[in-house]
Amino acid sequence: MPQNQALSGRLRFGRANAVLLIAAVLCLVAGYFLLAQGSTGLAPVLLVLGYCVLFPLGLAL
Repeated sequence: MPQNQALSGRLRFGRANAVLLIAAVLCLVAGYFLLAQGSTGLAPVLLVLGYCVLFPLGLAL
């Protein structure tokens, strides 16, 4: 297998990916914390934002 084919199959995570994934984790932690406190307004928004927006963007970009 040529060297450039082996490299093209690897995932390349850069700074933007790391920032988005860290933001997703922080958003999820805050969402679960608020959910445990009884918040039914902001907690679901943070959880959806973390799971459906930030996490996939962190993996896709």
